[in-house]
Amino acid sequence: MYPETLVKPMKSELTGSGFEDLTTPTAVDNAIRQPGTTLLVFNSVCGCSAGAARPGILLSVKNEKVPQHLTTVFAGFDVEATAQARRYTLPYPPSSPSIALFKDGKLVHFIERHHIEGHSANMVAENLKAAYDQYC
Repeated sequence: MYPETLVKPMKSELTGSGFEDLTTPTAVDNAIRQPGTTLLVFNSVCGCSAGAARPGILLSVKNEKVPQHLTTVFAGFDVEATAQARRYTLPYPPSSPSIALFKDGKLVHFIERHHIEGHSANMVAENLKAAYDQYC
């Protein structure tokens, strides 16, 4: 488990921009089961999270259509919440960072780490914007 002093600034990149920090399994269940569209970000300390995932996610929500609910869990810190969230993204294997879009509780779009790693923030943002345009 990562120390809070390391994780806090990485969490605040998203929570400071309106993302709800899901820290318990119950919070995850409640967030995903909401009606409408929910974006769930599996945040992490890795370089691709800092270089492409978080910046790309923040760019993506400057789209005309966006998810109604913006949420995040932090892998390696909020362990139980992350494990619960990963149950909703099966059959995809656990990876972080990763990004899930749900519509009425159903997974409709998923970006795995290998779609983030080695890609630019703009590419991540464009992938998400296309999903928002289709599902939101």
